[in-house]
Amino acid sequence: MLLHLCTWPEVEAYLNRSRGIILPIGSTEQHGPTGLIGTDAICAEAIAKGVGEAINAIVCPTINVGMALHHTAFPGTISLRPTTLIQLIRDYITCLAKAGFIKFFFINGHGGNIATLKAAFAETYAHLADLNIANASQVQCQVGNWFMCGSVYKLAKELYGNQEGSHATPSEVALTQYLYPEAIKQAPLADPVSAEHKIYGAADFRRRYPDGRMGSNPALATPEHGKQFYELAVKELSNAYLEFLNADAKS
Repeated sequence: MLLHLCTWPEVEAYLNRSRGIILPIGSTEQHGPTGLIGTDAICAEAIAKGVGEAINAIVCPTINVGMALHHTAFPGTISLRPTTLIQLIRDYITCLAKAGFIKFFFINGHGGNIATLKAAFAETYAHLADLNIANASQVQCQVGNWFMCGSVYKLAKELYGNQEGSHATPSEVALTQYLYPEAIKQAPLADPVSAEHKIYGAADFRRRYPDGRMGSNPALATPEHGKQFYELAVKELSNAYLEFLNADAKS
């Protein structure tokens, strides 16, 4: 169930049986010479839709732009500042909480969003309490990072070993190849750059990682691998969402 394809009476009826909702969030940023700029949003959106279909949950429109300031020295990257993303998340949740939703499950495709999302949740809990919104004390948020699912991580290591790297990885490139086979890119790749450097500003990032990759070899990706990653992530995150949704009922 996609929120933007629902009517308000359908959402009202949904709230009579469930007060949970899925929010995909990604990024619009460089992913090396062969990775699509929309990779993080594409992956999060597809997996969130798969989870929604599997468990009959509403899925919000994808938040396509995240916190990717360190990638902005590469053309095409669009980023929000952490403070902007925090306000965006707070406003999303506030509107939905007023409608009656209390369980917010973010399916995330970008590691750079994690710290900001956690800060946004803390900001939102306080904001809802200050507004005296009904059920404010029941609102809970959780992040499911598809690329950190145990089954996904295990398969990536089996397929790619140390060449998985930590950005523009073959696992995420494979997933986009499965989803958009018509957009598979080819380009010469230099030897992988070490992924050991810390991340600072955008200019420093491009100097240390000149083609955008961080220790990865996306040439190893295949659409067949991507299908496996998709199925594993949907299964694991479906279970995680249901556990999150039902946690209080068990206690």
